[in-house]
Amino acid sequence: MPVVVETLNIPSEQDRGDLAKIYADAPEWLLPPYANAAELVQRGLDEGLLVAGRFNDRLLGAALVVRGASYWRLSHLCVRQVTRHRGVGRRLVEEVARLAREAGKPLHLAAPGGHLESQALAARLHLPLESL
Repeated sequence: MPVVVETLNIPSEQDRGDLAKIYADAPEWLLPPYANAAELVQRGLDEGLLVAGRFNDRLLGAALVVRGASYWRLSHLCVRQVTRHRGVGRRLVEEVARLAREAGKPLHLAAPGGHLESQALAARLHLPLESL
């Protein structure tokens, strides 16, 4: 069964718990400009920016997606520690890129300036990288 990517509009209590676990595993550099993981999740939900990957009814990864006038920007991508290196993050990015293309917009990846892991991810996925 593949990872299903969806925008979270009305998350269940299970979804909220999964999001807390996803971002509890986030490195500190990933959270700014948010004060903590709880604020990142709540603001993402409130503003309709939170996109998540679901497998077997559980959320395994999430990111914020800003759908701008000239391009879409994906940031704050995080996958649960126990699920990393299994393609969840790649699936999330590829599906958001597909949706952006359908909307006639390119997708950009946003990360803290000079972060090597983000630079490598952007290069592998052939996405422009911008600093947060």
